[in-house]
Amino acid sequence: MRSSKSRSRAKNNRNRPSGGNVVNRVFDSSGPEGKVRGTPQQIIDKYNQLARDAQLSNDRVAAENFQQHAEHYLRLLSEAQREIEARREEQERQNRERQAERDRERAERQEREAARQADPAETPQPDVVDFGSEPATPDSGLVETPENKGAEPAPAERKAKPARKPRARKPKAEAAPAPDDGDAPEAAE
Repeated sequence: MRSSKSRSRAKNNRNRPSGGNVVNRVFDSSGPEGKVRGTPQQIIDKYNQLARDAQLSNDRVAAENFQQHAEHYLRLLSEAQREIEARREEQERQNRERQAERDRERAERQEREAARQADPAETPQPDVVDFGSEPATPDSGLVETPENKGAEPAPAERKAKPARKPRARKPKAEAAPAPDDGDAPEAAE
């Protein structure tokens, strides 16, 4: 159970503007003629209208009261607009600083690029890998693939084979006549 002190403190905090966008925020104003609800600009306009009406009816006290209420919301509105303007200016300043930093970095990058193009010795050289000159070794970082295994080795890789000697041909033996025996079984009919 809450004490009445904490409850009243919480109630007072609810009615205070909590920052944010006061310009578009809707307020409930309790004035002498009852509640007025709307954005600060709408409340200001309403209280100014009520003050004019009070002046026309020769009620100077009510007119002054309405003008004080309008002035309160006018101050709220002008303070909120000042804060918005200050934030906008701060953002613009930060954007200008960021753009100036980008411009400096771009100019430095262009100077480095121009210096690099002027001195070819300082240009980074690409790594050149000659895939055809030597087979993949375990420490080369290359992977042996089936295409590489069956591929014809490059001319530099071919091992010099000794020249072949021509073979001497053996003379063909004469064909011996097949024996014609009568003892051979004849085919059955």
